[in-house]
Amino acid sequence: MTTVDDTPAVGPRWRWARASVLLAVFVCAACGLVYELALVALGSYLIGDTVGQASIVLGVMVFAMGVGALVAKPLQPRAAAAFAVIELTLALLGGLSVLGLYAAFAWLDLYGPALVGTAFVLGLLIGAEIPLLMVMLQRIREQAAGSAVADLFAADYVGALLGGLAFPFLLIPVFGQLKGALVVGAVNAVAGLALVCTVFRAELSRRARLVLGVGSVVVALCLGYAWVTAADFEVTSRQQLYRDPVVHAERSRYQEIVLTRSVREIGHPDTDLRLFLNGDLQFSSIDEYRYHEALVHPAMRGPRGEVLVLGAGDGLAVREILRYPDVRRVTVVDLDPAVVALARSEPQLRALNGGSLDDPRVRVLNTDAFGWLRTAGERFDVVVADLPDPDETATAKLYTVEFYALIRSVLAEGARLVVQSGSPYFAPRSYWSIEASVREAGFATVPYHVDVPSFGDWGFVLAAPGGTPPPLELPADAPRLRFLDPAVLRSAAAFPADRGRLDVPASTLLRPRVLDYARSEWRGY
Repeated sequence: MTTVDDTPAVGPRWRWARASVLLAVFVCAACGLVYELALVALGSYLIGDTVGQASIVLGVMVFAMGVGALVAKPLQPRAAAAFAVIELTLALLGGLSVLGLYAAFAWLDLYGPALVGTAFVLGLLIGAEIPLLMVMLQRIREQAAGSAVADLFAADYVGALLGGLAFPFLLIPVFGQLKGALVVGAVNAVAGLALVCTVFRAELSRRARLVLGVGSVVVALCLGYAWVTAADFEVTSRQQLYRDPVVHAERSRYQEIVLTRSVREIGHPDTDLRLFLNGDLQFSSIDEYRYHEALVHPAMRGPRGEVLVLGAGDGLAVREILRYPDVRRVTVVDLDPAVVALARSEPQLRALNGGSLDDPRVRVLNTDAFGWLRTAGERFDVVVADLPDPDETATAKLYTVEFYALIRSVLAEGARLVVQSGSPYFAPRSYWSIEASVREAGFATVPYHVDVPSFGDWGFVLAAPGGTPPPLELPADAPRLRFLDPAVLRSAAAFPADRGRLDVPASTLLRPRVLDYARSEWRGY
């Protein structure tokens, strides 16, 4: 016998059963959102296109959830058993989703299709949950449709909030992406089975109980095996992505940090140390001096007592700055403390940067450069912007008119700015858009470029506030350099006819053109 929603007599058993269903909705919603966020986060780490990856994952999953809700209609007569099977399948596929996609990226070069397929299947399963749970809730005690929907969606949305907070603040810091997904898969399986095997046990036939028991064992063994082998899998997969042996790898709060080391071929006995952030090469020890000499020394002609370095947590640009004894203080603003810690502790990297970050004249601030500049009350004679390329949403804002205007606000009289600006050969629109953005922020600019074998033709922009561009010259008291000399620097200002100045618009916060340019131009390299 059923009662309606407004009947006052409600027994404790009904209350317990109803609370169990709503708790299952809560947990399943949290797990479902974690699966979505895991796919988005993995894509942003591997591909770098956070907005694009989020749009693909969320769009495909929401569409699939609608399909899943329709697919669940024929399953409603056997709602409890169907729900248990769906939760076991979702736990297995969701828990292994990060592992599978990482393997597709590292070995098969099929990440895009694999992402779409995974998002669709997970969305299909998640979409089938609510209709089945609605039927199960009504079988406990029939309610008015509006009240039942309100109860279910309230639990669903609050559970999604829990999943959204748990992913960045608990799962990633404690377990990492791969193991975090496995943990959520296990929780998903336990929540679904606990509900069905307690509240709805009487609805399960002997055959259904046997199938669920075997399925539970299979899921547990798969997730357990993946947990035990996760570390070895990650090491093997990561090595597949890099030419040289990986000697250090970690996932910080902001990015994947990988250091590789190899002994060069015959005739080149030097060890080649390379730093990668999210898969992008930051330097090679074989030729990094070319890049850093060209970046730093032209900007050091003039007052240089106070120097601001944005990025460059590896300490290599700071090494060049400290070669001038009249530099009183160097302030380094780098977002990721893990990069700075590696530069201070890894023996070969520390030897390469000369222990520059531990010099008493150096102050390191681990914070967002954009936010720090908005409140900085100091003035600097030189600003060196050695920031990651603008091929991600998070870094594109550091190449905008607004960002360069903030830099201008912290410059002292006679100060200079230098910006690493990418390759005028491989990415000419990106390069000239950066130069245009610096000009639009009120600077007079001098674009120049040099050859860095690990990167190819690489460009910079030297700038000063006002209408008079700074001279592209070395300081009279410049230290002895391995690569840069007056003749090389004069030729650096000349651009060949096939890579001359392009009339492209500046990049702004609301219209980050440099992001579009970088993604299109670097595709295929």
